[in-house]
Amino acid sequence: MHMSTCEEIKKLAKGIGNDCRYALVQALIKGPKTVNELVVAVKMTQPAVSQHLKTLKETGLVSDVREGQNILYSLNAEYMLKLLMALAKDVKASK
Repeated sequence: MHMSTCEEIKKLAKGIGNDCRYALVQALIKGPKTVNELVVAVKMTQPAVSQHLKTLKETGLVSDVREGQNILYSLNAEYMLKLLMALAKDVKASK
């Protein structure tokens, strides 16, 4: 496996390797949400959701966009697709 792909996979694992962050990812699969919407969806406190979103943003799995006074969080599908394509390419090359 190419080293940069390996590092990216490690980041992905860090992002979804926690039950709370995985729950946030599952909630975001249904579409962009604000922090308050995520608090309701995953039944966690606002500070906990914000902390986990920070980690998900650092890993590249989640992106955000400001809309007025709200920030909408969404899955970074383009990043995940590129990562999975790179992984598939590395696996195919190793055969």
